[in-house]
Amino acid sequence: MEDVLLWIVGVLLLLFCSLDVWYYLRVVVVLVRAWFLSPVFDITAEQTASGRVVLHDVDLCHMNNARYLRECDFARFSLYSRNGVFKALRALGATVVVGATTIRYRRPLCIGEAFEIHSRIITWDEKSFYLEQRFVSCKDGMVSAVMFCKQNVLRSSPDKILQHLCKRKVEVPEFPEDLQHWISFISASSKALRGECQLDDKKSK
Repeated sequence: MEDVLLWIVGVLLLLFCSLDVWYYLRVVVVLVRAWFLSPVFDITAEQTASGRVVLHDVDLCHMNNARYLRECDFARFSLYSRNGVFKALRALGATVVVGATTIRYRRPLCIGEAFEIHSRIITWDEKSFYLEQRFVSCKDGMVSAVMFCKQNVLRSSPDKILQHLCKRKVEVPEFPEDLQHWISFISASSKALRGECQLDDKKSK
């Protein structure tokens, strides 16, 4: 019995040393919770996820910059579970990956402070969904940070996902001006990087 317990402890230590176990446990909790919440049939509807700044989130008593992106991951998992996007992805054999993000920090979230993440799909194109996620302080309602996320769809397209969910062609919402500026920046960056790659290829010949 003692040997079995030692093996279990050893395996757990190995997992905690080699994997971000708390991340995967949090994913499971988020998905289970979303399963019991009522589904959302409007693909562009805003959904809210709640959180609180705890000790392992902070540096210098406020939330670490990288933790904002991590919390956005969990909020998107909940969003896609409730609006059916995850179900459509499985049915179509597709997946989504983050293609780009940008975040603006407006005011720190301090240790112990409760917050909400308001997530919504703003619009989409032939390859990607574009989302906005806002961190709102429960203390005074101030928007503490705003993030744009470009979520690339692999082995399918946003149109196919929406047709699978809605059983009809869905009209693409307009692109807000600030989102258009960001997309233009991404396109310019991609073009510049492709040019650098071609230059490197020529140098190597």
